[in-house]
Amino acid sequence: MAEVTMTQKLKSKEYETIYVLRGDVDADTAEKVQQRVSEVISRESGKMTKVEAWGRRKLAYPVAKQKKGVYVFVKYVGQGGLVAELERNLKLQDSVLKFQTVQTHHDVDVSALTIDPEEVKMARLELPVEEEEKESRERSLGLLDTGEQSPRSRSYDRDEEFGGDRGKGKEEGKEEAKEEGKEKEAPASEAVEEKAADSTEGKGE
Repeated sequence: MAEVTMTQKLKSKEYETIYVLRGDVDADTAEKVQQRVSEVISRESGKMTKVEAWGRRKLAYPVAKQKKGVYVFVKYVGQGGLVAELERNLKLQDSVLKFQTVQTHHDVDVSALTIDPEEVKMARLELPVEEEEKESRERSLGLLDTGEQSPRSRSYDRDEEFGGDRGKGKEEGKEEAKEEGKEKEAPASEAVEEKAADSTEGKGE
């Protein structure tokens, strides 16, 4: 009976957890989060068997205004309470957007596990700056030519486009108005002259 109890104590469950960091996370912050994960697993008498950084990927939907996230995969074995404690610590990390844990095996003999030290060492993240992030940063600093012009400069361009005829049109309009005024005045003056001539002829008679 004692042997059966001892064997049951040695049996653990295998879990896989994927947690997603902010897309703009730096390497130091990512490393601190993984250190916390390792500490929790060790403290809860578990063993980490594999860790992989999958890099930056597009999220299925935006989370906390983030369209992309840095995925990290962790495989480990331990007792049931380990998962709850690990996820509690992940919730406390501001750089963690979300996480998910699945149980892959329910009966694992920890003593029979062979762990490769290289498999449990997460490589330092070296994430390149994305083009859209670089462009938005340059645009905010005024270093990027967007091709946009101010309303005033656009009005100047319209003047140039019409060859400066806008002002010319106004002058021509004024000249035409003057000519029309003269034409209207001409018949009136002619009528006055004719009337004066008629009155002179009447007096002569």
